[in-house]
Amino acid sequence: MTGQRRTATESHRSFAEPVRLDLSDPDTLRHLWDLQRASYAVEARLIGFDGIPPLHESLEQLRACEESFIGVRDERRLVGAVAWTRSGNGVLDICRLVVHPVAHRRGVATALLDALDSIEPAELTVVSTGTANLPAVELYRRRGFRPVGERRIAPGVAVTLLERRNASVEATFSDANGNAVPQTITRRAHDVR
Repeated sequence: MTGQRRTATESHRSFAEPVRLDLSDPDTLRHLWDLQRASYAVEARLIGFDGIPPLHESLEQLRACEESFIGVRDERRLVGAVAWTRSGNGVLDICRLVVHPVAHRRGVATALLDALDSIEPAELTVVSTGTANLPAVELYRRRGFRPVGERRIAPGVAVTLLERRNASVEATFSDANGNAVPQTITRRAHDVR
């Protein structure tokens, strides 16, 4: 019974504001590596494919990835992170968005994407996710991303490519009924720099 109570409590914990992650710090690197392995293991089950590159990435490969990261912690661990790159023409590419299974459905991904929108406004933001990862596809759709293509990565496994235009001025989110709801993105004093 104690184990059940602890699980229920963990699923409702609050988390801290997103902060930049320094992958040159060995503890931060290890926590991020553990987080992404836990997160991508869930996606691998959802899409029926365990060949997701970050799932098999070494600590050294993660440290050398040349992506920028922000993350959030709860009282016990790093529970979520988002990584991105910016191309020479200004396109923001969300490379990975990972949430620990104990933190699913707690708003972690939304908080990370809000912080990213604030610190890295972009006219065009792109992302891809497993087509069968319906929770991720729906998250991006609610945030105004639209599918623009699909790529087969293995027999029976596809990745959906999504993009959102003019994210720096106004983002269109969807309400529970799928209706577009425009929202202006603004910086706040406590946003990550």
